[in-house]
Amino acid sequence: MYRHASFVLFLAFGIAVQRSNCTEVTVKDDNDNICLYAKLSVNFTVSYEVADDKSKTAMFELPVDVSTNGSTCKNTSSMLKLNFGEGHSWSVNFTANGNMYDADTITFSYNLSDATVFPDSISNDTRNVTAKAQITKVGIDTCYSCRSVDTIESAPVNQTLWDVLIQAFVSSNSTSENITSCAADVPSTTAAPTTRPTTAAPVTNSSTAPPPTPTPTPTLPTPATGRYSVKSDENSTACLIAEFGLRIAVKDVEMNFEPNGTTSSGSCGVNSSQLVLTSNAVTITLTFLNDTKKFHLHALNVTGKTGSGVAFSEANGNLSLWEAAVGSSYMCNKEQNYTITGLLTLYTFDLRVQPFGVKKGVFSTAEDCQADAENFIVPIAVGVALLVLILIVLLAYFIGRKRNMASTYESL
Repeated sequence: MYRHASFVLFLAFGIAVQRSNCTEVTVKDDNDNICLYAKLSVNFTVSYEVADDKSKTAMFELPVDVSTNGSTCKNTSSMLKLNFGEGHSWSVNFTANGNMYDADTITFSYNLSDATVFPDSISNDTRNVTAKAQITKVGIDTCYSCRSVDTIESAPVNQTLWDVLIQAFVSSNSTSENITSCAADVPSTTAAPTTRPTTAAPVTNSSTAPPPTPTPTPTLPTPATGRYSVKSDENSTACLIAEFGLRIAVKDVEMNFEPNGTTSSGSCGVNSSQLVLTSNAVTITLTFLNDTKKFHLHALNVTGKTGSGVAFSEANGNLSLWEAAVGSSYMCNKEQNYTITGLLTLYTFDLRVQPFGVKKGVFSTAEDCQADAENFIVPIAVGVALLVLILIVLLAYFIGRKRNMASTYESL
């Protein structure tokens, strides 16, 4: 079978953050006809062992430059296999049943001997993780589409997929324009309540019934500030410290993150550190990167349930937030909001975090965010204006006094 891969750059949606490039491939059969098509974005987060019983976290994306060697197309089954880097691959199997097809399993293979991706790894093995794909009941002549973020957790690997467009069984050498959307992309609707029929009152021109007054949405109180830390072992001081209040908005539902009862865990590395916060309702994973001079929040994964019991999972692995010099802490006391994905917004209050270079378990000198720095502009401007006013008054006083003294001498 001859296979051909083509690649395009894709600028993904987002307001506050940028998404990674999208990978687009086609697989062809022996007759040089397209039999499978895929376009998708995947980010990988892999925890691996290094010396001294420590671990690091590698974060990388499915590149644009991949090969489809090993992909297959059959009447009732097909497999998309994407090979990249030094011995890494990502594959998904599909099975057709009548007019529908499903994705069976996703397999990710990663080569720990690739020092570019896994620096300081003590293993040279190639490891495999498998996970159940959430692609079901797709029309045989349609493309499966899912723009929403889907995070697949299979320790020690997290895979984050979005902007997925796949047709596993292509006929007539062309992809279909018909779309089967994932559940996350389908807007939820609430059925109107069923009422007994009533006789409508006659309409007159004398008056118009006022519209119903909407019930105001209750305002949430400012979330409580939580203090969190990560230790490399039980006998050591904290290597990552953070304190902040959080509010999470998923679609149109907002909820405060409750620090009481929340457990913190994670890891500290030279190039990356991770803070995992687990409460009764929500799990938040924050991953920070160190580029030798500055650190920043690189990835955020939020999973849980809303107060009404609706499950959600949102992630972004390509952030550049909370940047400060390594060895210092990042601080922002003012309320800030960040659009993480199309469905997830994060609000922070009294934020301070230091994921690298913590000494004696306490924060180092803080670098303020721009919002906090702007708070000083008004009092500084007022102070300068008062100083200028005082100087003007003093100058007028001395000028007037000098004139009075001069007139006194003249009179003498």
